[in-house]
Amino acid sequence: MSEDTRSEVYAELASVGPYGVRPGHALITMVEPHQGHEYAYNRWYEDDHYYAGAMAMPWMYSGRRWVATRELQLLRYPEKSAVAQPVTAGCYISTYWITDGRYDDHMKWTVGINKRLNRDGRVYQDRTHVFTAFQDHAATVYRDGAAGPRDYHALDHPYQGLVVEVIDAEGPRQRDELLEWLRSRHLPKRIAGSPAAMVAVFRPTPLPGDRMSYVKQVEGVDTRLTLLWFLEADPAHCWDDHFTGLDAAVLESGLGRVELVAPFIPTIPGTDTYVDRLRG
Repeated sequence: MSEDTRSEVYAELASVGPYGVRPGHALITMVEPHQGHEYAYNRWYEDDHYYAGAMAMPWMYSGRRWVATRELQLLRYPEKSAVAQPVTAGCYISTYWITDGRYDDHMKWTVGINKRLNRDGRVYQDRTHVFTAFQDHAATVYRDGAAGPRDYHALDHPYQGLVVEVIDAEGPRQRDELLEWLRSRHLPKRIAGSPAAMVAVFRPTPLPGDRMSYVKQVEGVDTRLTLLWFLEADPAHCWDDHFTGLDAAVLESGLGRVELVAPFIPTIPGTDTYVDRLRG
């Protein structure tokens, strides 16, 4: 006899609440597999967890996974980072969009499913969460105005690279000023004529108290901004011309300090491509 999955509730749930396509929220999770576990971790994440622990969940409607080869890890800065210690830690990052207004609904499901996955032995333990946070969307800046993909397309469009930038303001009020400076002055100027088609900006939210114990509580909830630069080129090929000096520009503004600038390229799902290029 089949298990009761309360199917009758699904139609009722679908008839209420927001169901737009805008990415009101994101899950951004940067992880370091332990030495010697790179292949096993990659297979677990791609064969099981990407789906069962993410894409199969309600309101998480788009996802993409990215990797930093050793070559890309060595481009990161600043050397002393409040996000990654050492700054090269975290060779995989996954990004997911969550429907605007559905954060609480999604969190109830994700806490429940991850407890179940853990209980069933479907969580790979030989890994470290370097930078994992659910985040609220704050702004998106486009290089080409109304032309081209929107932010809700970003994880499905075949972008060739991702640059993750994390900035800490001195306080909550300064973060508001920093966001406005980024949105109206800094990013439009920086993105013009660059390989970056868009920059999506997010604010981290605290993880629930009943989260899994191996995921540490989010830092900088009131002061931090996370920027995702979506590139039409491999970041290694345009790094010197477009992505050095981001920390100096923010410091000069007096509104914050850059704690991480890290380039990635997309993984090739279902393969172990790049796994042999993670270590020095």
